[in-house]
Amino acid sequence: MVFCTLVDEAWRPDRVVRHRVGDVDDTDSPEVILTEPDEKFWLDVGSTLSDDWIVITSGSKLTTEVHVIEAADAEAPPRLIEPRRQGHEYHVEHQGDRFVIMTNDEAPDFRLMEAPLHDSGRANWVELIPHEPGARLENVEPFAGHMVITRMRAGVPELTIWDLADDSRRTIEFDEEVYDAGPGNNVEYETTSFRFTHTSMVSPASVWSIDMDTMDREMLKQQPVLGDFDPDDYVTSRLWATAPDGTEVPISMVRRRDTPLDGTAPTLLYGYGAYEVVLPAGFSIPRLSLLDRGFVFAMAHVRGGGEMGRRWYEEGRLEHKINTFTDFIACARHLIDNGVADPGRLVVRGGSAGGLLIGAVLNMAPELFTAAVAEVPFVDVVNTMLDPTIPLTVVEYEEWGDPADPEVFAYMMQWAPYENVHRADYPEMLVTAGLNDPRVQYWEPAKWVAKLRDVGHGPNNLVLRTEMGAGHRGPSGRYDSWRDEALVLAFAITAAGR
Repeated sequence: MVFCTLVDEAWRPDRVVRHRVGDVDDTDSPEVILTEPDEKFWLDVGSTLSDDWIVITSGSKLTTEVHVIEAADAEAPPRLIEPRRQGHEYHVEHQGDRFVIMTNDEAPDFRLMEAPLHDSGRANWVELIPHEPGARLENVEPFAGHMVITRMRAGVPELTIWDLADDSRRTIEFDEEVYDAGPGNNVEYETTSFRFTHTSMVSPASVWSIDMDTMDREMLKQQPVLGDFDPDDYVTSRLWATAPDGTEVPISMVRRRDTPLDGTAPTLLYGYGAYEVVLPAGFSIPRLSLLDRGFVFAMAHVRGGGEMGRRWYEEGRLEHKINTFTDFIACARHLIDNGVADPGRLVVRGGSAGGLLIGAVLNMAPELFTAAVAEVPFVDVVNTMLDPTIPLTVVEYEEWGDPADPEVFAYMMQWAPYENVHRADYPEMLVTAGLNDPRVQYWEPAKWVAKLRDVGHGPNNLVLRTEMGAGHRGPSGRYDSWRDEALVLAFAITAAGR
């Protein structure tokens, strides 16, 4: 039996179908077992780690609803776990004679519950791990005798192994102050071996196996780095900037040990800040070419992301979206005021929603930066969100708001990148677009660049590069993607005077 999703005309997965392998009559018209009519919701289908249950999730940005089918009775109809309720998110896994359920019900940063297999509604949920404000419960991996819990704490992941036999809990320790780690590809339920990944801004990505009984670990694989790379030549650290409302905003930073922090080094500051996405403090081989040329690289973990719990996301979306931009500006000013960066050598970069961030920030404080890279930037947000026929627009209402509402429209107009272009000495800019991009159509960056050139760009260079065969993530293929990254880095290096 094969389960899969089908999409509608807006590329939204709106149906789950069941196909009986080997059934000729079923090939052209497999059985549709679940349909999602609400345009804000996408359907997804998968299985539990135990392979005992099929899990079908219908989810919007902030609401989920889960159906299950017992794998041993795969032709049964889907059974609802808990009816959807606006703002309620829950995720279902299986362990032994129970479901384990991550939920944000009365727990903005999620808590863990258990429920019986055949009477699994909310009324029968019992708490296993309580809510911890500010420490987001990100993931739970249930094995036969253990459970691995992943939390995001102060912008850094924490992996804890729970031994169900003796009820002990032990955290996997890492040496760096700033790093990224998470569950790896775990496909066996009856095992004491847990695979996880680890990387940092100075440590290449690696895959580890740890014995959940003894806590002995073994590196299975590490990303190779050619040349004379030595991780000890680089140093990573965490800084904190203060936003206008007093909120402390984390910055992850990396540089060569011999790069001075006196304002003379060129700096690249990266940002995103949307969809509750956590910017991972991970390793990058292309970034080494910047660091070895004396650059400081920094990431601003601004509100709208998920680094500091659900509150961090809530305070950077909808009617609080401006916090994303003022947080980023605060991070730039912190680097400048503390002698790390100089406006004459500070380059900023972001893509997609991060490109929107760059566009808004340049309107607000163009004098802080010498150059900017905006990749497939979502800069015509108001006009796009006013057209529900554009693919993926309706599902975005919970992130940006629906500008058909006059109050939402007025707020979005305060920060929208395209509408707020004005006469100013904007920094040098590299803007990219993809002709086949279904998420940010090519005309958004094109019309933004046209307005910048017409209204406000000033004397600095403004380059628009449109990939005629690429989509949202740029050119496909290893060598084409490398060339694309080389172009961006060459622009940053040139603009910063290196």
